Amino acid sequence: MRVVVDPITRIEGHLRIDCEVDDGRVTKAWASGQMWRGIELILKDRDPRDAWIFAQRICGVCTTVHAIASVRAVENALGLEVPLNAQYIRNLIIGAHAVHDHIVHFYHLSALDWVDIVSALSADPAAAARLAQSLSDWPRNSVQEFTQVQERLKAFVESGQLGVFGSGYWGHSAMTLSPEINLLAAVHYMQALDYQRRANRIVAILGSKTPHIQNVAVGGVANPINLDSQSTLSVERLMAIRTAIDEIGAFVTQVYLPDVAAIGAQYADWTGYGAGITNYLSVPDMPLDTKGTEFALPGGYIPGGNLGEFQPISSFDDEFFANGVKESVKHSWYRGGRGALHPYDGETDPQYTDFEDDGKYSWVKSPTFRDERAQVGPLANVLAMYVAGHEPTQRYTNLLVEMVSGHLGSELPLEALHSTIGRHAARAVRCAVLYETLADQWQRLVDNIGSGDTDTFNRPEFPEGEVRGVGFHEAPRGVLSHWTVIRDGRIANYQAVVPTTWNAGPRDEDDEPGPYEASLVDNPVADNELPLEILRTVHSFDPCLACAIHLLDTNQREIVRVRAL
Repeated sequence: MRVVVDPITRIEGHLRIDCEVDDGRVTKAWASGQMWRGIELILKDRDPRDAWIFAQRICGVCTTVHAIASVRAVENALGLEVPLNAQYIRNLIIGAHAVHDHIVHFYHLSALDWVDIVSALSADPAAAARLAQSLSDWPRNSVQEFTQVQERLKAFVESGQLGVFGSGYWGHSAMTLSPEINLLAAVHYMQALDYQRRANRIVAILGSKTPHIQNVAVGGVANPINLDSQSTLSVERLMAIRTAIDEIGAFVTQVYLPDVAAIGAQYADWTGYGAGITNYLSVPDMPLDTKGTEFALPGGYIPGGNLGEFQPISSFDDEFFANGVKESVKHSWYRGGRGALHPYDGETDPQYTDFEDDGKYSWVKSPTFRDERAQVGPLANVLAMYVAGHEPTQRYTNLLVEMVSGHLGSELPLEALHSTIGRHAARAVRCAVLYETLADQWQRLVDNIGSGDTDTFNRPEFPEGEVRGVGFHEAPRGVLSHWTVIRDGRIANYQAVVPTTWNAGPRDEDDEPGPYEASLVDNPVADNELPLEILRTVHSFDPCLACAIHLLDTNQREIVRVRAL
């Protein structure tokens, strides 16, 4: 039977998933991006210094990541160094944004695939609070707060205005948590709204606004440093950032990690589903020098899930990465015929046909690394950092595995991470690692300013002729890279190979399925009319189709109007 879920994302773009289901199992899948992203054509012939302003409009959620990757691409093309203060400020922005994103993903975008909000209405708040208190010392795990949240949920139901809770598969046979665990998750869902906001406040302080930061520039950042001036990066602003880091760190370590462990243990059978492509690609990030040769967070490539064959990616000029990326449009709605192309030679020439099972069926291209499909995202990043010997990653990974094993009463092998539930576990680990990294970057910035260095910008100079550059960033959803060809000071070609392109891409030049498609094979589906399990596996990747595709009306008609109340 053909099962179609469209759209499958809650807020981020238009993703369609088609599955053939036989005897309660997925036998074949298609991932289709339903709108076109045309930013590459918009950027052609423009000043490279302006590219980041346009590029971060690719998405209203992942805005900072495209700004960072874009300026890094131009800097790489020019061989331009970036002052240490600028690196640290950028690192604080991308770290805070990623913490915000990971909290939002688990609690607000995917938890409702596992948590039955209706069941929480019948929970005993006192018992739920005691359960939460047994998991951590979080001070807001009180009977009073649990009772208040349950009353709010009941008010939603009685009013008939369910809001974000209105379209869940409540009562589905695959929802197996007790009412008390469901209430615990609902309480922390509400609290997470506040703590993701605190993380985003760091982005706003340093970036002038969010979404769509205003402070980056090719060559550094536009943040002047004067500790005695209220209109620059002052002591007051630095201390506000530090306070926010500590607050979100408490939530991540005392709420997010324990919740993922407790809920993951209840769904331990899902460690057997969703592995899919186990070639894992990540890149290093949080540069600690001006040239991008030393990083706080390592990255690299793991073929076939074999940690023993890990190959690190060591710098912004790493040829192993730069030469390894290609994109195919054989099954995408673009003119092609030249095979898989390197991004410097990439083409974005739309040609819509219709949904063809064995032909073209998506606006998303199909990236490969070293001619193989690769999975990107927190799981790829955590595995790379773990095998690279990154101490915080090893510590938090081992802690989470111990927590889950304690709930199960038996040891959970590290290989269980190759799964739907493993992607959630890895994202929680990465969030905790990023919290510690934020604290370290803040201290490095303060110490460097204290040494008398207040530089934040190096002016770029564009040569005659052609230069090429790639800017990569380990974004919340995985490897993001922007590739630019600059000719006589103008953009001759621009391609963005984004995380959801890696994971959501259709079949490639060799007709091999992408990570979404491969991960769904053998996935259980209890009810073809309510395909909750399909949502679980795809949502575990944190799809963001706005990055992979974009909306355009050539007749300039109004598409949507948003009103602030």
